[in-house]
Amino acid sequence: MIKYILLGIVQGITEFLPVSSSGHLVILQRILGITHDQLAISVVLHLGTGFALVIFFFRDLGRILRDLRLLWLLSVTTVITVIIGLLGKDFFENLFTSVAYVAFALLVTGAMLIFTRRFMAGKRNNLDFKDAAILGVTQSIAIIPGISRSGITISTLLFRGIDREKSFYFAFLAAIPVIFGAAIFELRKVGFALRAAPRDLAIGFLASFFTGLLSLWILKSVMRRAKLHYFGYYCIVAGIITFLFIK
Repeated sequence: MIKYILLGIVQGITEFLPVSSSGHLVILQRILGITHDQLAISVVLHLGTGFALVIFFFRDLGRILRDLRLLWLLSVTTVITVIIGLLGKDFFENLFTSVAYVAFALLVTGAMLIFTRRFMAGKRNNLDFKDAAILGVTQSIAIIPGISRSGITISTLLFRGIDREKSFYFAFLAAIPVIFGAAIFELRKVGFALRAAPRDLAIGFLASFFTGLLSLWILKSVMRRAKLHYFGYYCIVAGIITFLFIK
């Protein structure tokens, strides 16, 4: 049970803070010696953080349904992410087999986050089709373990000159359909595993849900203070440690 709580906490913290949840889960599962039902655990933990997103942005979701332009842009981002994700499915899944890949991707995430320091003064408040399309491409890259979804999507919008609070807002709204879509797609593969350890998985779900809410609040505060690059230094250190000491 303790292992599932730890995994849930790590998922909740790293899904939204720009340090890569998939990369940390791969590393932690290796450290804890978890070699079975990894997909089921990942699906349940991602559902926990997915529901945290829905609760955190609940008021905004109602507004999206009345804003056809924003709904269209989110649809563009989602469709591009899904297409690239499906086409590269085998390639992305193979990257989960090596901790070395995770370490390298963490270094890439770290460098990207540090670079955002120069782009925190963006003034654009409205996204266009090109922004949404580019975001769809970069969000699909976040399937790679070690590449942070929140890190790469927020950075993309900052690099495009979008205001930092707007970047936070749109990046996470775009993540909602992707997180739930991926979880639902994988549920058909893990039905037996879900029935095998329902209590442990439920505890992991709750841990990821509550820590996910906390992480969203922390990151929103960090974005307001323009301190996103601090997470880049963490990713650099984590990548080096992973490469040197975790096999």
